[in-house]
Amino acid sequence: MRVLLIEDDTVLGAAVRDQIKAEAHSVDWVTRLDEAGDHIAAASYDLVLLDLMLPDGRGLPFLRELRKHGDVTPVIILTALDQISDRIDGLNAGADDYMVKPFDLCELSARLAAVARRYTGNPNPLVNIGDLEVDLAARSVRRQGKLLPLTAREWVLFEGFVQHPGQILSKTQLEERLYAFDTEIESNTIEVHISRLRKKLGREKIDTVRGMGYRLGEA
Repeated sequence: MRVLLIEDDTVLGAAVRDQIKAEAHSVDWVTRLDEAGDHIAAASYDLVLLDLMLPDGRGLPFLRELRKHGDVTPVIILTALDQISDRIDGLNAGADDYMVKPFDLCELSARLAAVARRYTGNPNPLVNIGDLEVDLAARSVRRQGKLLPLTAREWVLFEGFVQHPGQILSKTQLEERLYAFDTEIESNTIEVHISRLRKKLGREKIDTVRGMGYRLGEA
């Protein structure tokens, strides 16, 4: 998952960024709304973490503009504003969840994963794909009951396929999911990881769509 963190508190921002990276997600961290707008225009994000009080403006008008222009990226608000009216305003503006500072980082991870699952159309963290049993919450996959030892990079790519069933993911989209691991991704990185995933999951699990990318197979 690729996450955009919009937070101007450097201590909290660093803690949240490190927590997201520890969960093997990629994260871009900005401290201003104008920077956030530039990032959203330039990249595709799976989720946005949004503070409401930024140096160059308020988060709610920014969120309303996103929704007004048809952006359906999941948004979780992170703020010190704890009144019921603040929560109602945030949810009515288009937020998917609302967390009041200070919050537990593990709870943030759980909420992030829950929101991401809802947007795939399946809030259940347990997914069956042929003979594979996938637990998105535990970040594990079993084949015929046997736990498959996926590396962090392999899991991030596989999770992308599970979250977008039947969809073709381009090489660029898959590379973006590995952004947190490598500042520069070598040209054959995706091919190497796809090959390793096929060896562990079964070759039929990931289809190559020539000239377009890869998708999760139906087998």
